[in-house]
Formats: sequence, C-alpha cells, structure tokens
Amino acid sequence: MTAKEFGLKGRAILVTGAAGFIGANLVMRIVRDMEEGLVVGFDNLNSYYDVSLKEYRLREIESIVTKTNTVAFEFVKGDIADKALVDALFGQYHFDVVVNLAAQAGVRYSIENPDAYIQSNVLGFYNILEACRHHSVRHLVYASSSSVYGGNHKVPFSVEDSVDHPVSLYAATKKSNELFAYCYSKLYDIPTTGLRFFTVYGPAGRPDMAYFGFTDKLLRGETIQIYNYGNCRRDFTYVDDIVEGIVRVMQKAPVRKTGDDGLPVPPYAVYNIGGGQPENLLDFVQILQEELLRAGVLPAGYDFDAHKRLVPMQQGDVSTTYADATALERDFGFTPRTTLREGLRKFAEWYKEYYQ
Repeated sequence: MTAKEFGLKGRAILVTGAAGFIGANLVMRIVRDMEEGLVVGFDNLNSYYDVSLKEYRLREIESIVTKTNTVAFEFVKGDIADKALVDALFGQYHFDVVVNLAAQAGVRYSIENPDAYIQSNVLGFYNILEACRHHSVRHLVYASSSSVYGGNHKVPFSVEDSVDHPVSLYAATKKSNELFAYCYSKLYDIPTTGLRFFTVYGPAGRPDMAYFGFTDKLLRGETIQIYNYGNCRRDFTYVDDIVEGIVRVMQKAPVRKTGDDGLPVPPYAVYNIGGGQPENLLDFVQILQEELLRAGVLPAGYDFDAHKRLVPMQQGDVSTTYADATALERDFGFTPRTTLREGLRKFAEWYKEYYQ
C-alpha cells in the first residue's frame, strides 16, 4: 500500500503503546503516509525493558514528524489503566480510530508478575472500550496474540479454531480482550478488529525476544538456551509486515448491520498476521549467527557451538506457532512476505549501528 492509497485523511488517531516496538513503527508509518491529520501517541514508558530504547523510538518518530510536517503528532505519557486520564484523552481529541497496542507483554514474565497483566491487559483494555463506547469511535483495532491458540496441535492456526485452553496468563488476558471486544461490539455497535500477531521481530525490537536476547548474550560471551532441545517452530513476522497489516485493517472497519431481531449484528472481526512459514529454532539461530557475523556485531571465527545449550521446554511455552493468514489475504489483499534472513539482516545492521 502506497502513501497515495492511505486513507483516513484528516482523522484523529490514537495509538496506545506508541513507544513500544510495534506502536512506534506504526506511528512512523502513519505520519509518513497520511496526508493530514492528528496522531496521538500514548505510553507509560514503564521499565519492563530498557526505557532508553523507548525514548530512542520516540526520537525517531519526532524526526519523521519534523521532515514531513503534514501530520501533527502529540505524545502523552500515561497508563491505560488510569481510567480518568483515558476518558480525558478521548474527550479532548475525539478520536476517529483507536489502535490499542499497549499491553504487558511476555509469556514467562506473566508467570512471575501476574498483577501487571491484569492491570494493563484487562483493566486497561476495559478502559479503552468504555472510552470508545462513550466517544463514538469509528473503529477500534487492538493487539491480540498467537498465544491464544495455546497448545493447539492442529496447524496452521486458523481464526476458526478453538482458543479455550491458554497455557499462560498472558494468553488468557489476550483471549479476554477478544471476548470483551465482541461484547462491546454486540451491545454498543462498536466496530472492533483484533489482530493475532505471530512472533514479531525487527530493528529496535523488544530486548526480551529471543533474537535480541541471544545477540546480547553472545556479545557478552554468555550461553544461550534453546528450548525444547531445539524442537520448536516459530512463525516469525517482520515488524514492517505487521504494520502493513494494521494500516490496511485500520481503514476498513467491520460493517455495522442490523439482524432479524432488530438488534446490531456485532461489527467484530479477528485476523491472524503471520508469515505462514514456521522456522525451526535451530535454523533460526543459524541464520541469526550468520547475519551477526556479516554485520560485524560478532567477530569472525566466533565459537557459537561453545555458547549454545539445548534445554527442556519452559512452562507457558508452546512447541509450534503457525499462522493461517488466508482471511487477511482475502479481505485486505496482504500476506507478510519478508523472509527471516531479510529481517534478521536488518536487525543485525541496526544492532551494530545502535550499540556498537
């Protein structure tokens, strides 16, 4: 989708989690492509990982805003769990489209710190829904996760599959988001679209993700742990592909209809966004190490075998993620296409520039 094809001209758009990995990339894309309008970024800048990385992303946004000078951007520091602040924000800006990407992320962290997930992913999302209800938002797009599929053995994962058996609290909170959204779509005729993201990666990503954490540890000479003895597969999705999917979905809200009973048919949809090509973790590590060498992040001759250890599956993890994204292709004409090598190459080059 080119800049000329980008709709929503003159609209007011809210992106929560705007200093986060996906959120910052989305804001930059909107600012580049939307002819005129307002984008409000909302983020609490918490310390789940290095805040300086979030501040770097905000500087990147400001740099693009300065160059384009056609779309206004305002950043508001705050927490979606703060109901009064959320209500005030919606009352002030009268958003047309809301993209809720603010959430406490991480599967393993949810086992250790469940309170953070209830505050952000449950209470915070409820606050967003209530604000959309009372301020006539035209379309709410929100981040779900491939984690909702739990330990499903049927692959690829389809949005038609059962998602009733989460294996982590994080997954359970994301499933609750989908249930809440359906309820609000039904009761209040609010168009909502949930997006189940599959293992998002790329430059300036989250340091707790495997590719980033592995790089940090290898650079320090530490040993990386490869779970399930390497017998895991992940449907890695490059961040630009995720953003492309979000941008297309933003512009096409589920249609409001009235059923035979005279009540609204829920204007509700859920889509997978994934590459549809799950990679074995051992192959992923092999490509990562090759690209780290190529970019000069690690020295030639680095002994990778001495810094790898195969370990059992971790609690809350799943062996395979694999997206069936045919619905996204059917309705929006898009399927992620960036190869793992292309994506990891861009990450390695960014890492070299940013850290070294």
